[in-house]
Order: sequence, then structure tokens, then C-alpha cells
Amino acid sequence: MLNQDFLNFLEFHLTKAFSYSTDISVRSLWCDGIVLPDNENDYSKKAINDKREVQVKAYIGKDGQGQFSMLMKFGTKSLSKYARDLDIKDCVPKADDGDWYEIDLEKNKIIIHLL
Repeated sequence: MLNQDFLNFLEFHLTKAFSYSTDISVRSLWCDGIVLPDNENDYSKKAINDKREVQVKAYIGKDGQGQFSMLMKFGTKSLSKYARDLDIKDCVPKADDGDWYEIDLEKNKIIIHLL
């Protein structure tokens, strides 16, 4: 489920993941919040199933306040769990597995790949 509990988990998990980055400019970043779209239809079961992704807003930076566009891409496991209203925290890869997110500091964009 995409609820506040999951968003809080992801926020702290991203901050931990940044600390493992081989890119020194990413290591000092932290995430201070993730916000779902205003329109609930954008992250409904049907929308997620059809698009396999959702666009959210994340606050990331050295002070945690830079506004980033975050694209959350759903893999097979997370799609299945989301469709059944199950917790998807275990669909977030390990923090030290650096290939589950892509961050562009110049464009303020981040893509995360759920399992």
C-alpha cells in the first residue's frame, strides 16, 4: 500500500541508501519527505496496474529540502502486493544495493525501482 507508513519507511531507507553511494555528492544527501499526488486516481490500483509506476514528490538535498520529481516503478512483486492491499516495504531493495535508484541532481529527478 502507498500510505504514510510506507512513505516514511521509504524516506529513511533512501537516506540510508544515499550514504552507501559511490558518488560523493549523493552520499551527503538525505530525504525529508515523500508526498503522493493530490489526485488519488493517480495511484489507484488500476492506475498502478496499467502504468506500473507513479509520479510523486520527494524532498531531497543536503538540507533535505530540495524538491525532486520521483518516479516509483513497480516490479512484479510490488505490483502483486499492491493489487492485494498488502504492505510493499519488503519490495524496496536493500539500502546498500545501489542499482535500485537513479538520481539526477541537475534535473532534480529520481527514479526508484521496486521489486
